Amino acid sequence: MWISRHVPYPMNEGLKVYSAKLSEALAQAGAFVRVLGFGSTEATPKNRARMEWVSVPGDRRNTAVALLNRFPLTAAVDSTSAYRALLEEQLREPWDAIIFDSYGAGWALDRCKAYRATKLGAKAILVHVSHNHEEVLWHSMARQAEAGLPKRLALWQNYYKVRGLERQLLREVDLVSAITIEDEQALRAHRSDNNTLTLTPGYEGAVAPERVIDASVPRRAVIVGSFQWVVKRENLARFVEHADAQFAAHGIELVVAGDVPDDLKQTLLATSRATRFEGFVKDLAPFLAQARIAIVPELIGGGFKLKFLDYIFGRVPVATVDAAAAGLPPKLREDLITSTDFAGLTSAIVEHIDRLEHLNRLQTAAFEQAKTLYRWEDRGLQLQQRIAELQKARASSPARSSATAAAASA
Repeated sequence: MWISRHVPYPMNEGLKVYSAKLSEALAQAGAFVRVLGFGSTEATPKNRARMEWVSVPGDRRNTAVALLNRFPLTAAVDSTSAYRALLEEQLREPWDAIIFDSYGAGWALDRCKAYRATKLGAKAILVHVSHNHEEVLWHSMARQAEAGLPKRLALWQNYYKVRGLERQLLREVDLVSAITIEDEQALRAHRSDNNTLTLTPGYEGAVAPERVIDASVPRRAVIVGSFQWVVKRENLARFVEHADAQFAAHGIELVVAGDVPDDLKQTLLATSRATRFEGFVKDLAPFLAQARIAIVPELIGGGFKLKFLDYIFGRVPVATVDAAAAGLPPKLREDLITSTDFAGLTSAIVEHIDRLEHLNRLQTAAFEQAKTLYRWEDRGLQLQQRIAELQKARASSPARSSATAAAASA
């Protein structure tokens, strides 16, 4: 059973892509996977063997009400009576594993631990699939927030709740997966064992044909993404504020494609000269083909940035900050344009925009490395194998066997 925040289709943000593809890769490895989450199942694939998606009835909890909950906001808005009732229905079945997809699913941990103490659930392995080291991310958000006192207090309050729930998950589940090696090492520090693994994303999207960046390609840098999440919008706002004037002075166009909140868009447009907003782009291939550089401007927030793969397989040179590139292999990072902060990144893009031979070398080298590194099927096999190993160890452990016998006689 896969407890998620969303039915992950349509895959219109990185969180959903990772959830959708990892759950399907686990099914491809031989498991039956049932995903629970908010949203319609209408867009889910019809030809996925051993996969089911179940929609939570009703809406999420009101944000104002959720602020008073003991859980952090993400978990509080999800833990509705309807979701709890749906979970109860699922717990009438025997499960080999229960996946908590991101810390936002942590509201279900205590109930699933109680289920595991019964005869029906005695075999279940509890797995936390993390998308970030959330404690670090929210601490950074609270510390760096440029907002009024009420908002800063709310961010600090949420940080402490996030820290508590994430640490509980890390202590009490059987297995933790991380999206980068760096995250795995940090998360493991909160466990009493080594039952962790890194599951970097795979890639199954479009692959651009070989291309050459020449003088006919506009002097254009692009950013693609969904910017509704507070962390994403903060990163975008800060980068545009740093970069726009310099780009305008050097005749460089910055084009942002994707879902940008109207208030943020209007705020940025009011002071921008080089930046324009394209809105949602259905087919990225021709859009990326008209760019010399693609940017991942994520100074706040850890984890693996899925947008790297869209850019690399779209054969566009990538510019980013060191913090965002941390989840990539060191050799692959050598083929990116990087800097420690947004000021340095802006200068690096200005410096490289007309170095066409170098840009072509970067995009070719990054593509050649990435094409053998990012396979979803490998991630599904890794997860399935670790769950099977833990089941075997659990069954052979005297302490576990005693607990199982006690549950059976209860």
